[in-house]
Amino acid sequence: MKVVVIGGSGLIGAKLVTTLRRDGHEAVPAAPSTGVNTVTGEGLADVLEGAAAVVDVSNSPSFAADAALEFFQTSTGNLLEYSAKAGVGHFVALSVVGVGRLSELGYFRAKVAQEKLIRESGRAYSIVQATQFFEFITSIADAGMVGDTVHLAPVLIQPMASDDVAAALGRVAVGEPLSGTQEIGGPEQFRLDDLVRTGLRAQHDPREVVADQQAGYFGTRLEERTLVPEPDAQRGELTFAQWLTRR
Repeated sequence: MKVVVIGGSGLIGAKLVTTLRRDGHEAVPAAPSTGVNTVTGEGLADVLEGAAAVVDVSNSPSFAADAALEFFQTSTGNLLEYSAKAGVGHFVALSVVGVGRLSELGYFRAKVAQEKLIRESGRAYSIVQATQFFEFITSIADAGMVGDTVHLAPVLIQPMASDDVAAALGRVAVGEPLSGTQEIGGPEQFRLDDLVRTGLRAQHDPREVVADQQAGYFGTRLEERTLVPEPDAQRGELTFAQWLTRR
């Protein structure tokens, strides 16, 4: 089965290509470095020819609201158009758990707009919403800096390994379209401040992490369950402790 992975050279995309190939599928990475540009449409017709599914794990190069919205609307619109012309039967996109609850942030409003385009396209589709990756812990700490300390709200988070994200996307891509959304998360829940504190300590990062109920999260306030999936979400296998050991 031919599966085209848009963003196939990135963190999730490269792992997804490896996963699909290991399972015997023809996985084709597509990115500007391979001559495919979803914003301009360059290379899309050729790479999508003969594909049974396309998986979009690409991301906006900018987190600014207007730039992110323009990227996702243009890129997703082109992908929907070109994949329809190529007869691709399954359109899969990676999104974020809680994206609607984080819509105060322009980037997440752009992701909501992307999901809306897909749902209203009339195409057979699956949207996979993932929780934050273990690999993002340092970025979360950086965004929470207040002076010399990291301030984070002690809310729940259920992060997961990028390997498990890729595995879940692979299963969805080669299966029947969901015509809806599947949430995925890690096997454990943590308090956000505890998770980041543990992660920084494991990396020998000396920054102090302070539990602060009023702290923002990339500029927005969090409720207790903003970042966690529903109870029926699929769960990854790799625990945080196991991931740290592998690192």
